[in-house]
Amino acid sequence: MSKTPSVWKNPVHFFAFGLGSGLSPVAPGTVGTLAAIPFYLMFQHLPLWNYLLVLAVSIVLGIWLCDKTSKDLGVHDHRGIVWDEFVGYWITMLAAPSGWEWIVVGFILFRIFDILKPWPIGWLDKQVHGGLGIMIDDIVAGIFALVSLQVIAWLLFW
Repeated sequence: MSKTPSVWKNPVHFFAFGLGSGLSPVAPGTVGTLAAIPFYLMFQHLPLWNYLLVLAVSIVLGIWLCDKTSKDLGVHDHRGIVWDEFVGYWITMLAAPSGWEWIVVGFILFRIFDILKPWPIGWLDKQVHGGLGIMIDDIVAGIFALVSLQVIAWLLFW
């Protein structure tokens, strides 16, 4: 992590490191996911198509940010790169029910899938490289968590 001070000088690294949240010495992925919550609070009331647009732009931008930062640092998927956690959490929360309990449930579900990496998440993590490789496992973990969150909500409200 010798090159992490560049996070404060390089805007690309700053965003890839989740506005600095990825510099946490303990559990940077979890801290990065926590740092994504305030942004979700801003996005949550957007119309569905606008929320999907935010996700699409965040994914495309994230592939570039993560690729550039990992190349600059000389480390593929540096543990401080947490933009992928931001996006994975935002995917999880797509059309989520309102309320802090759902924000917490979404957080827990996303972290479970991101940490445990059940198939195909772990396989994608090992097989896909570059910026897409950094992003894809969190995108799929977000999709798994999204489906799980929606099933839980459906079972509770059905």
